[in-house]
Amino acid sequence: MTPKDIDLVQSSFAKVVPIREAAAELFYGRLFEIAPEVKPLFKGEMKEQGRKLMTTLGVVVNGLRDLQSIVPAAVALAVKHNDYGVKPAHYEVVGDALLWTLEQGLGPDFTPETKAAWTSAYGTLSGVMIAASTRSTKDMEPTV
Repeated sequence: MTPKDIDLVQSSFAKVVPIREAAAELFYGRLFEIAPEVKPLFKGEMKEQGRKLMTTLGVVVNGLRDLQSIVPAAVALAVKHNDYGVKPAHYEVVGDALLWTLEQGLGPDFTPETKAAWTSAYGTLSGVMIAASTRSTKDMEPTV
């Protein structure tokens, strides 16, 4: 990620913060529409889940200038998601739902350049999380 990518992600996310509850609803609506098989992975009240999503996104977005500071949290989240039944393939549909949500929420401010910056940011973090979840799964496999 370039410094310009980080600027685009952070400035666009600042525009999402005032509509965070609606953005979370859009995100989960889209996620369950394109990947209905993930809906059973979500237990509990979805408004609370939406708050957690937006808080986590905020931490990640604000930490992009120092990726090493957010990698441990991303790894821990990946391990927790693994325990919930999240599979590596789910990260792609989550990314698709996130980009769609940003496009809906930002409208014309979601330029091709902004989309590319978010794609890069999500790819970087999801790559870390997929690697962590794969390691976590392998660590649990019995050795012969």
